[in-house]
Amino acid sequence: MIGTTANHSSIAKFKSLPDHSLCSRTQPITPSMQPTQHTSSPLNLSSKQNEQIAMAVRILHKGGTVAFPTETVYGLGADATNLVAINKIYNIKQRPIDHPLIVHIGNISHLQYWAQNIPESAWKLARHFWPGPLTLILPRSRHIPDSVTGGQDTVGLRIPAHPVAQALLNALGPEKALAAPSANRFGRISPTTAAHVYEELGTEVDMILDGGACEVGLESTIISFCDQSPKILRPGGIALSALESILNAPVILAHNQNQTVRTPGSLPAHYAPTTPLKLCPANQIGQSALAFAAQGLKILVITWSDIGKTEIPHDSIRHFSMPGDPILYGQQLYAKLRQFDHEAFDYMLIETPPDHPSWMAITDRLQRASYHPTYNNRNEYNDNEHK
Repeated sequence: MIGTTANHSSIAKFKSLPDHSLCSRTQPITPSMQPTQHTSSPLNLSSKQNEQIAMAVRILHKGGTVAFPTETVYGLGADATNLVAINKIYNIKQRPIDHPLIVHIGNISHLQYWAQNIPESAWKLARHFWPGPLTLILPRSRHIPDSVTGGQDTVGLRIPAHPVAQALLNALGPEKALAAPSANRFGRISPTTAAHVYEELGTEVDMILDGGACEVGLESTIISFCDQSPKILRPGGIALSALESILNAPVILAHNQNQTVRTPGSLPAHYAPTTPLKLCPANQIGQSALAFAAQGLKILVITWSDIGKTEIPHDSIRHFSMPGDPILYGQQLYAKLRQFDHEAFDYMLIETPPDHPSWMAITDRLQRASYHPTYNNRNEYNDNEHK
């Protein structure tokens, strides 16, 4: 491990493979190079940044792992065709081997190489939303190994809308792709900065590319084409209404118990901080906080609405106000959960999001993050994962 400073997110961090000997500090790929919402623009890399991408490619070709930024969250990438490298992802994340990985590709023209029997509706969405936070579940081609799909006949594919990710994918070549779940332990909070990755995975990752804070901050929407009608298996960065508008047809929102395809982030417990988290309606959150505080517990109250923003007078209760806009809320959610998870609270009480389609992905993440035995009366906590 080289190049450590107090501000981990300001540098790219490497753990050298046996034949790599690098300088102790590298120039970051900075947040100003990020694309606008759901788009990707050409990235004019400096010579140092080109060296970083080239080094990442060498590591990947040798079967190593590289954490890299996307517009959603940071991914833990490996060559999707290298079985040894794929196994490293599962080991680093402590992820069950039957939990599939999303495959990231560099160009829509590569789709037919990795998938087969692609319906026209899938092509429509890919042409409109790629690069962007949309994952298509399609019948896999012979180029996708079993270990990537958890033994299923389908694969999740997407093109990330981050210039650093695209530079990396383009440098890999047309018959290469990155299998990449989120770069965190299975079931925990997804990372939205390079510092988050280093904090959680450290030198277990061969290289971390720093592309600044993720612009969307929540994982991609996953839509399946394995049934007669398109079906959202995980809400995310693309809204259901936007999908229906392009297809000019209804899209089904699947419920977990009815899913026939295993997908990332679909387990009851997921995206979870170590601090117990509970969702509360605005008109009950103050009362709940006071009840916990009366037991001598240190409580964090997180709200978004004007009703929930009323300060609760108690020394053991701290209040934090999140944006009332779902896009801004989603951008900040994981970073704030990570921050507060380090501050020794006994409980996080979070105001229930609005019952509105624009908040669907946020509600999904918070419901899974709040699945905890302390207040779900479970004997076991299913500490399982997302990206």
